[in-house]
Amino acid sequence: MAQFLDIILEIGYFSNLKNNKQMKNLITGIAFAFAMVLSIQTTTAQTKLSQDQDRPEVIAKQQTAELTEQLSLNGEQSRAVFRALVANEINYKKHVNGKKASDPTVVASKKKFDSSLDENMKKTLTKEQYESWVKMKKG
Repeated sequence: MAQFLDIILEIGYFSNLKNNKQMKNLITGIAFAFAMVLSIQTTTAQTKLSQDQDRPEVIAKQQTAELTEQLSLNGEQSRAVFRALVANEINYKKHVNGKKASDPTVVASKKKFDSSLDENMKKTLTKEQYESWVKMKKG
């Protein structure tokens, strides 16, 4: 750092500064500002990443990957399961999550969404896959 200051002083680029102390203060201030900008960018990126994890599509994709592996789903089944899970997650996010579980409207909505998901899974999966899925869901 001292060599850097000496080089700058020799060049005379900051010749209007009265002494080395002012130069050090200036460079320290610039370094501090740079560090603050970097830390703000890192914090923003981490916040965005955590927000993405809460999106219905991300949750459904993760669940679909697990179900594809556990139930040996083919491509068409995986796509249909993904669509059903996305719809279910969106409905839960809008009508169930963050509301009182004992509220009759929430209870009715939850039953409706669960039965819709169950119906979609029954259509998409084979009998054995469906039975395995029901066992996984309960346990």
